[in-house]
Amino acid sequence: MRIKIIIILLFITSIHSVSGQVLSSSGRLMDDGRFAASTKQVNQFFRRFNAEESKEGDVRYYSDNENYRNRELRKSFINILFDNETSDIPVELKREFLNTVISESYPQFLNFHGGEWFAEANTVFSYGGKSQEVTLFLKLQPEGLGYEWVIENVNFEPFRIAFDKPEGDQKKFLHPLSHELGFMNLRKAIQDDPKPESYTPKDFDPDYLTLFIFEIKKGNLKFETVKEVKYHFFQIDKWYFELSQFNRPGFNTGWLISNLVKLGDGDRDVIMNFIYGRK
Repeated sequence: MRIKIIIILLFITSIHSVSGQVLSSSGRLMDDGRFAASTKQVNQFFRRFNAEESKEGDVRYYSDNENYRNRELRKSFINILFDNETSDIPVELKREFLNTVISESYPQFLNFHGGEWFAEANTVFSYGGKSQEVTLFLKLQPEGLGYEWVIENVNFEPFRIAFDKPEGDQKKFLHPLSHELGFMNLRKAIQDDPKPESYTPKDFDPDYLTLFIFEIKKGNLKFETVKEVKYHFFQIDKWYFELSQFNRPGFNTGWLISNLVKLGDGDRDVIMNFIYGRK
């Protein structure tokens, strides 16, 4: 029977109606008095990025509305969707990204069910008698008539350490004539070597998700809490951005773009390896 773990993440934030902002030549936000600035929900981030709601955030725009995905409205919205207080994203990079997504010839939009984005949840589990952080990576998948969040990957330090394969002189091996001995030397290799992964192929990649499920089923891993959540987006052609939540006073709050990278050849793989904690 296929096992699913579905985590429903609910975020309830206070609603503050404040003045709006646009990007100045210095990259700082300026109040233009028209926007309810805090992007309170992830769904609202999608709507604002696409210009599918009013400036005040109280009216949804659909395809039959003249303001739906209006280019100038999108420009105003996207300008306020960056973290401008703690993230060091160059102003020119923001401008290039903005010009890319609102291009008249090839505008790009975010699609909630379009894939190419996923969640990273920093959680705490009880393991080995103490609280330890476990990073879960979740994606949306179709289910019945709707969608569900499912865990697709796990990063857990004790798992990584346990499968840190030896290299060089530290790596042991089965002699190439082991077959002539009926592989009886497996007993010594498996029982005496604390690193049995030495005897696996070079491309061996431990399945931490299976280990995670196994440890939960055995009762060794017990969920405690979710500490932080952020999202990784690759939906915009040749761009990557990270979405994080900021709870602080002022206008520049809520779900905001905290990191932005223009992608060259091979950059996506580098970023994915970094996110997943791969070597």
